Amino acid sequence: MSTAKRRRESNWKQRKRHLHPHGKIKSLEEYAAEIGTVPAPSASAESSNEKQF
Repeated sequence: MSTAKRRRESNWKQRKRHLHPHGKIKSLEEYAAEIGTVPAPSASAESSNEKQF
């Protein structure tokens, strides 16, 4: 394997390992778990239930 190809593969693997360099964005459920409350059901879930009936 050539040096250029190794370098290219190494850079690619490094980018894949560090997709969230400043941290992953938390979901509402994760924030609620931190403060100990349950989030209200989202409006999109309610509207999707109404469409089924």
